[in-house]
Amino acid sequence: MLAVLLAHAVATALAPLLVARWGRRAFYPLALVPLGSLVWVGLNWPSHDRVPTLSIPWVHELSMDITLRFDSLAAIMSVLVLAIGALVLFYCGEYFHHHDGKIEKRLPSFAAELVAFSGSMFGLVVSDNMLVLYIFWETTTVLSFLLVGHYAERATSRRAATQALLVTTFGGLAMLVGIIVLGNLSGTYLLSELIASPPGGTAAAIGVALILIGALSKSAIVPMHFWLPGAMAAPTPVSAYLHAAAMVKAGVYLVARMAPGFADTSLWRPMVVGLGLLTMLLAGWRAVREYDLKLILAFGTVSQLGLITVMVGTGGSDMMLAGLAMLCAHAMFKAALFMVVGIIDHTTGTRDIRRLAGLGRHHRPLLIIAACATASMAALPPFFGFVAKEADLETVLHSPALGSVAPWVLTGIVVGSVFTTIYSLRFMWGAFAGKGLPNPSTRVLEMHRPSITFLAAPATLAAAGLVFGLWPAGLDAVLDEYADTLPGGSGYHLALWHGFGLPLLLSVIVLAVGIVVFFGRNRLPRTRFAYQPLGNADRMYDAVIRGLDITSVRLTGETQRGSLPATQSVILSTLVVLPIVMLALGARDRPDFALWDSPLQVVVGLLMLAAAIGATVMRNRLAAVLLVGVTGYGCGAIFAFHGAPDLALTQFLVETLVLVIFVLVLRILPAEADATNINRHRLPRAALALAVGAAVTTLAVFAMAARNGVGIAELIPDAAYYRGHGANAVNVLLVDIRAWDTMGEVMVLLVAATGVASLVFRHRRFGAAPRVSTAVGQPDIGPIGAYSPAVGDVTWLRGSELRDPRHRSLVLEVATRVIFPLIMVLSAYFFFAGHNTPGGGFAGGLTAGLALVLRYLAGGRYELGETLPLDAGKILGTGLGLSAGTAVASILLGAPALSSAVLQFDVPVLGSVKMVTALFFDLGVYLIVVGLVLDILRSLGARVDAEIAR
Repeated sequence: MLAVLLAHAVATALAPLLVARWGRRAFYPLALVPLGSLVWVGLNWPSHDRVPTLSIPWVHELSMDITLRFDSLAAIMSVLVLAIGALVLFYCGEYFHHHDGKIEKRLPSFAAELVAFSGSMFGLVVSDNMLVLYIFWETTTVLSFLLVGHYAERATSRRAATQALLVTTFGGLAMLVGIIVLGNLSGTYLLSELIASPPGGTAAAIGVALILIGALSKSAIVPMHFWLPGAMAAPTPVSAYLHAAAMVKAGVYLVARMAPGFADTSLWRPMVVGLGLLTMLLAGWRAVREYDLKLILAFGTVSQLGLITVMVGTGGSDMMLAGLAMLCAHAMFKAALFMVVGIIDHTTGTRDIRRLAGLGRHHRPLLIIAACATASMAALPPFFGFVAKEADLETVLHSPALGSVAPWVLTGIVVGSVFTTIYSLRFMWGAFAGKGLPNPSTRVLEMHRPSITFLAAPATLAAAGLVFGLWPAGLDAVLDEYADTLPGGSGYHLALWHGFGLPLLLSVIVLAVGIVVFFGRNRLPRTRFAYQPLGNADRMYDAVIRGLDITSVRLTGETQRGSLPATQSVILSTLVVLPIVMLALGARDRPDFALWDSPLQVVVGLLMLAAAIGATVMRNRLAAVLLVGVTGYGCGAIFAFHGAPDLALTQFLVETLVLVIFVLVLRILPAEADATNINRHRLPRAALALAVGAAVTTLAVFAMAARNGVGIAELIPDAAYYRGHGANAVNVLLVDIRAWDTMGEVMVLLVAATGVASLVFRHRRFGAAPRVSTAVGQPDIGPIGAYSPAVGDVTWLRGSELRDPRHRSLVLEVATRVIFPLIMVLSAYFFFAGHNTPGGGFAGGLTAGLALVLRYLAGGRYELGETLPLDAGKILGTGLGLSAGTAVASILLGAPALSSAVLQFDVPVLGSVKMVTALFFDLGVYLIVVGLVLDILRSLGARVDAEIAR
């Protein structure tokens, strides 16, 4: 199973390269991937005694072990996914043929997405862990969005892709909540264990209903059915694969998978049977009204998905067998018919039945293929569609699970089947009939004849429908393996002839009524509605989206008025009210704490309190910022008193850097704040500030009192030394034990850098700081050398040559020239020593950043470019690459991702050297911090300097 997934992953990566080199012919070798995987399925077919499983431990605490299970239902679905996937990829080789020899610009990505979809569907059906299943589930959603929106230049494609994404993602999120509910109730996220021992109660029923919402939305069941006809804006291979054989069957698969354990829960049958029947009738009625061949098939697909959902979801061995038979029959004939429509559209340039006439006479092979597939869809013998429909009627009639409602369900299926007959005839008549014209229509006369290769894929599927119709025992044995896992079987088997009985009579009635209604349609004007009495779900969707847009705009207008104090007040009020209310209503332990441990803490605390109060009354902005800085330095001192030198060092460095950034921004603001603004709402702001401080303190006190076990802090030193190979627990925690958190934090730093640069620069987000060589023509420079020192004078900083002497400080320049190398050496020391002593990549990067700040303050913006003439974006990207690459390197060296793997080697003179891979992760953090500081100095420093000069 893992090999199949890896093969699809490799093929996905290679697909763009192959298509770029070979064009559309690359689809032929790509088709070998699902075809080869199909061979694996055949060689490893499961049985009652042998079910292949694979379990890869991952995040066991979160139940995220990758558990795959290849039972009979997974095998059946795998055959559909892989076999039709191979045929569709083969079909694409001719579908994307262009006479001018050019390939579509997005064809390489299309090929990769289609192969990835095949692999994702296989992963979905073999996943036993529901969380892993959900990942594959949403992967198919995203890939469907990309494939449906393939023609991105068309507004219809963009709308259809967005609609499909929103509807199926909404269902997927509901399903995720249901998965978590059932997983917590049962204590397991494995489907096999959950179905073997299903939980009961109201919570379980709600969880099942939420999962059904996800499944029914994926399979386009009412009221979430409208996205599937809209998705016909996709290329026809996408419709043949995703919307006939694969993606829409994912919901049906999940219903069939969960039916053995949950078919008897309170909400199951009303949702599955009721909505399934309504879908069959409503979509069938819509199909007979369409003129686009793809839309006829699309609504027909929705209708038959409703029928399949009823059959596999009701419960009982016989109905499951019949439902799986219809599932297979539908995949064969509907994928074939979509391919036929693709050939018609490709060769004639239209899918409108009003523009087609005489195609059957003009191209007999295509007519024969379409007739065979349509006959199976209309349930005509001897095709497999007839076998499956007979099984549906027979098993519903005698289903113990349906009980007294069985006649009503049977009536609904019969009426829906009449619609199936009508739209089957409408499809054949609309596409191939002469329609009373002496000659074929212009579109048909001008068509280019499809090649044998183009016809091969639909012909194979149409022939399969005939073969299994004549030999249903071949599929019966396969489908029975899963159907027998459900109770209530009566020994029913698939067969072409069961003798005379009610199912055969109903089949005859369905065909007769459908034929009479179709050919007498012109005599039934009263059945035609000028409008759709049940409404149009697509328009309802538009109305809902439009209403949400209007509501969001109005809500945003009311709540986000551009006032930062108002926004902060809402956030801080929520921080105070919500946790305190929950604390008051919930259980809590009696706190036991001391206000201070030493008199020094009292002194520092009083200084911090005085600085904080002073910052609130200062009108001078710079003075207020400096007082805020005092509180930060005081916090660092508290860390030092508590024996946390790493935290203290980082706090001091960050506080210094933040002060510099504040100063860079404040220089373009008035020196003092407006007194009116300061005095406005003074008392409410003071009350809110006191409330926030009291709330945070209270929560911290009660959180400390709630601990009833050994704190993790007592375990970290040993874990750091013996597992992370470092004596500095804080640094090992950041680069090894919780490296995933650090990885997320450096991502935030990158986003911050991008955001700052985007606000300051209109066009290019990143870049290097200006250099002396680029200063020609700048408004504050004039001729080069205007401020150059006299001959013989010493130039301490080269960038200072271009500064006005009034803005220069000789003492600062000399001190910078002397101190800068020392700070950089200290930065390197912090970096290399951080694994065992206070320091690390973050502290070293901040130290190097402060060195750059000093150089900039002393020499100006050109000195910054002379100090580090590199693109900030490249530094950030290199750092991110090193940090992310450490995950791969650790795995290759036999350690878990983003953890320390030991490298030990001998060096002449030095002897044995021991190194851990976390050093390279730390180097990435170092470079990201340096790049961030450089970009901020370039954005808020050099850029603002240039604006002031202008």
